[in-house]
Amino acid sequence: MPSWDYSIKNLDPDRTAIASGRDLRISYKAAYEICNFIRGMPLSKAQAYLEEVVKKRKPIPFKRYTGKAAHHGGMEGWAILRYPVKAAREILKLLKNVEANAEFKGLDTEKLKIIHIAAMKGPKMKKYIERAFGRSSPFFEQLTHIEVAVSEEE
Repeated sequence: MPSWDYSIKNLDPDRTAIASGRDLRISYKAAYEICNFIRGMPLSKAQAYLEEVVKKRKPIPFKRYTGKAAHHGGMEGWAILRYPVKAAREILKLLKNVEANAEFKGLDTEKLKIIHIAAMKGPKMKKYIERAFGRSSPFFEQLTHIEVAVSEEE
């Protein structure tokens, strides 16, 4: 079993809980934007917002990966909005996992705040697309790692 290290160090083990999702088959760009949006939010608010994203009721503002994206209304100050349902569903699973880890440690789940969440590129899966006349073209699928840490607020 490989041992993964977290990018955030020196956490108080009595007040924090961590979780990670490795080799997730979701878009790295969508995961990056979701992580930047929910960083610093209370855990319950982030979970509620991502459930609305999965139902396509609330969007995620895209700040960095905006190429060829249509402009939308609906969120003050941001024109490029998207509904990354698959990535939101996976990150929501991860937030429920870190909530269960915090509950197991005896932390108050009502006071949890996301202090760290990051999306990182994982390995690439190399696949091939069959073409005409016996040829093939390589097709790479980028996997994504996500790690999250929550802390109990006072």
